[in-house]
Amino acid sequence: MTNLYQIMANLVLLLHLTIVLFVLFGLVLVFVGNACGWRWVNNPWFRLSHLLAIGVVVAEVWLEIVCPLTTLEMWLRSQSGGVGYSGGFIEHWLNRLLYYEAPAWVFTVTYTVFGLIVLATWWIFPPSRGRR
Repeated sequence: MTNLYQIMANLVLLLHLTIVLFVLFGLVLVFVGNACGWRWVNNPWFRLSHLLAIGVVVAEVWLEIVCPLTTLEMWLRSQSGGVGYSGGFIEHWLNRLLYYEAPAWVFTVTYTVFGLIVLATWWIFPPSRGRR
């Protein structure tokens, strides 16, 4: 059963990384896609899911809530008998990318500014309402 918890913790870590990459590169795609004329980057579902994803991050940091994915991953790791982030090579580097240390205010400012930029893209590049 220990191995199953470890596998599940790694899957949660990969899901977390996927969401982080979606938030970061989703914004890049909106700017690059509009510059290149890619209509799909203004799809309302893509844009709304991107706005909601960063909105959750900003809400968590302002409300001082630990991300539920982090909590779940840590719980799964503790159930597997692991402590912290010991593990394989990929697991180690994924954790180093996702979990870094800085004063709390740095995260609050960074996530808030990023969220405001995402929100601003709704005015700069409004989502499309249908086919052109």
